[in-house]
Amino acid sequence: MKIAIAGAGAMGCRFGVKLQNAGHQVTLIDNWQDHVTAIQEHGLTVTTDDGQDHITPMTAKRPADVTERFDLVILFTKAMQMDQMLQQLSGILDNQPIVLTLANGIGNVETIERHVPKDRVVAGTTVWSSSLTGPGHITVTGTGSISLQAIVPEKFDELPALIAALNAAHLNASPAENVLAAIWKKAALNSVLNTYCTLFDCNIGEFGSLPNWRTLNDAVLTEFAAVAKAAHIQFDAAADTTLIAAQFDPDKNGGHYPSMHQDMAKKRPTEIDFLNGYVAQLGKKLGVPAPTNALLTQLIHSQESLRGIK
Repeated sequence: MKIAIAGAGAMGCRFGVKLQNAGHQVTLIDNWQDHVTAIQEHGLTVTTDDGQDHITPMTAKRPADVTERFDLVILFTKAMQMDQMLQQLSGILDNQPIVLTLANGIGNVETIERHVPKDRVVAGTTVWSSSLTGPGHITVTGTGSISLQAIVPEKFDELPALIAALNAAHLNASPAENVLAAIWKKAALNSVLNTYCTLFDCNIGEFGSLPNWRTLNDAVLTEFAAVAKAAHIQFDAAADTTLIAAQFDPDKNGGHYPSMHQDMAKKRPTEIDFLNGYVAQLGKKLGVPAPTNALLTQLIHSQESLRGIK
């Protein structure tokens, strides 16, 4: 397949390498010029769990330089930048490729549907992890999986082939029965791990070692469950807690610093408004208080302000 990775940061690059190694023709697309240039000139450097560096030659471009058509566009663009990215790529979307979003946060599907026919959109979640070490350089830890579903399943018969292509790259993809529930499940995981690890300046394993991690976890997920119920969205706080606890293992994602922590450290805006903030705002709209998520949102924004992040 000809595959574009739109938003070629830490996760986009990890997927890009795995898909290219499986024989697909991959183009990394990103707005960070230094990152694109580094990949063009030196290849993508991947530091693995054993500390070894592996350099993979890859095609990388800025959105304005992309003219070819693709069979599949995978969106890893951050939620607050997705609309802009889709506008920049409007010229390569007219052949109606499959558009798969694996980006964090709630509300991405609604953004995509403004630019892409609904029956070409596939939404999914992933617990793969990766860190952006510098321009043209990522560090990967642990393993992961993908859960995905077409937005209009009855009009999309390509899901088995898509899953097969992803699994040929050892990405552990499987179909989801309820993609909205899957998105909320991943958003809840991120609203616990990303947010607390950022506030405490720790990795996932260190958060899991806290004696009160369950108390902190439950404060977020109890509100998620209440808001989801009011919004008629399937959500299982106990199942999410089990998934979160599984990430503490060093062989999974225990040594990983979540993307929000990475963004804060590099003085980039975080996705808090599409995680805890989204649930707090939706709860307010539905008359379901979510004070813990509202407070965590304000704490992250306060930290952004102190670091001069706009």
